[in-house]
Amino acid sequence: MIFNYLGLAAGLAAFLGIWIGHVAVREIECRVVSITLPSIGFALLGFLCEIGAFLSASNLVSGTLGILGMTFLWDALEFHRQQKRIVKGRAPANPANPRHARILAEYPTATTLDLLKREPLGRPVGAQEAIALIKAKEKLL
Repeated sequence: MIFNYLGLAAGLAAFLGIWIGHVAVREIECRVVSITLPSIGFALLGFLCEIGAFLSASNLVSGTLGILGMTFLWDALEFHRQQKRIVKGRAPANPANPRHARILAEYPTATTLDLLKREPLGRPVGAQEAIALIKAKEKLL
């Protein structure tokens, strides 16, 4: 019996690429003063992976690089989308970051609170209710 590892490699590449990319975008966007360089870096890494996928003779390597390359290209766009989430108050701003401090000053919707770090109620809540829940939790601590 011959084993085909392409599906396993593709699945792992997708899972790890999405997981690591999600965490990296949040952490890098929170810390860097300008998102231009990380966006260009991820785009370049994505294009290099895609070129490697085209040039590889191995289906296993080609599939893995192709998936990782597309994930990196998507992450390059996610830096800008994450910044929009911060402006809208859907992701927390880092007041120690000058770019985020400017966002906090210019946009009343921006917040330093992570609205996802609260106990679930089993129903949708608005931003104001989520803030009230977080502040009530902080008083208990």
